[in-house]
Amino acid sequence: MFLQKVQECVKEKRLMRYLGEKGQGIVEYALILAFVVAVAVAISSSGGLTTAVTAVFTKVTDQVNGKKTGE
Repeated sequence: MFLQKVQECVKEKRLMRYLGEKGQGIVEYALILAFVVAVAVAISSSGGLTTAVTAVFTKVTDQVNGKKTGE
């Protein structure tokens, strides 16, 4: 009887440790994702980067289409 209770307690502790580690990993990934999203929003809403990227794509498109740039 006592040995069975000890075995059940050990199994429960192993399960709780496994679930705790799994939960910790999920939280870490969620924090990393939140940080990446925050950085992406900050970069895209600043305006300067958006304007620069748009200008580069416009310049490349114009060169591909044969238009002269800088005029």
